[in-house]
Amino acid sequence: MLGGYARTSTLEQEAGLEAQIRDLTALGCERLYKEQVSSIGQRAALQEALSFCRSGDTLVVTKLDRLARSVTHLGSILADLGAKGVALRIENLGVDTSTPTGKLMLNILGGVAQFEREMMLERQREGIAKAKAEGVYKGRKPTARAKTTEIRALAAEGLSMAAIAARLGIGKGSVHRALSVKAE
Repeated sequence: MLGGYARTSTLEQEAGLEAQIRDLTALGCERLYKEQVSSIGQRAALQEALSFCRSGDTLVVTKLDRLARSVTHLGSILADLGAKGVALRIENLGVDTSTPTGKLMLNILGGVAQFEREMMLERQREGIAKAKAEGVYKGRKPTARAKTTEIRALAAEGLSMAAIAARLGIGKGSVHRALSVKAE
């Protein structure tokens, strides 16, 4: 059986998730696992996919970065799948771990992908540092702070912090901070 795993990092990447689901379905995946969560967060759908796969199955992803966040993480996933007799197929790389060559290629490409990610993050940090030094870097615009009036109004209506957060699309911590700050 082919099982497909699709992931985007944020809820705003709906089109990316839909494209992955479309591609996995076209590849013949009978069961799909999808989630919108950062690669460093808890990924329940990935764990469910890894648990469900049985010997002879193949887990399919459209791109390597949708599955693993590092070579170590990839190795862990491969070990889990390998112990169960499950292959991994990464479509855009044409890699299938059901063959020795596919396993070798995946390890090489995983190392290159991690290197590329680390270089990108280094360039990003350098760019931010330069922008801060020039006084141009403002950071991300605070979204929850702009909703303080709404947050307080909903709290006055008796809504819980979780309900307020869900209604406004912000985190509970942001609601808590907004309610903790004295009105100006």
